[in-house]
Amino acid sequence: MLTQSLTAGVLFGAGDVIAQQAIEKQGKNHDFARTARITFYGGALFGPIMTKWYQALNKLKFATPTKAVVYRVWLDQAVLTPVAVVFFFSSMTFLEGKGVSEARKRVEAAYVPTLLRNWGVFIPAQIINFALVPTHMRFVFVGVVSLFWNTYLSFANTQAQHALIAKDVVFDLEKGEPEKKLMEA
Repeated sequence: MLTQSLTAGVLFGAGDVIAQQAIEKQGKNHDFARTARITFYGGALFGPIMTKWYQALNKLKFATPTKAVVYRVWLDQAVLTPVAVVFFFSSMTFLEGKGVSEARKRVEAAYVPTLLRNWGVFIPAQIINFALVPTHMRFVFVGVVSLFWNTYLSFANTQAQHALIAKDVVFDLEKGEPEKKLMEA
């Protein structure tokens, strides 16, 4: 589990670096605390969960290889993924030092688009993974796909955060309190 967790941490951290440098063009303004948070999330929170999840999926027995692929993909994407999306955005919010109210808002803002995009990436990837990749290499295969996905997640988390800040500022401008919200952001 240690190797898989460390791998997950590195992949989440690398995804954030790619998001900040290649997509957001942060350059010297790289947010190292953000990279540390998402690396911690990947290694300490997500990695152990996913290691146990894949161990459990691999132990399930099915009548045919086709049924094995269909049921494993279904379990992964219909059971785990909806919870994992909430877990990601909530965890990142808490790791930023924010509370339950902010986590709920961020999940509400990002949940549906993230879940739909996840299905677009991971349903085909998991079909390949469970149909063609040997059991001992499945975590590695998902890790490669996840590098790109983690880049998106890091960017999506930041975008959801900025969208909520913008929404709060507009709302407070109507109330005549823009400075207070801008200072909190």
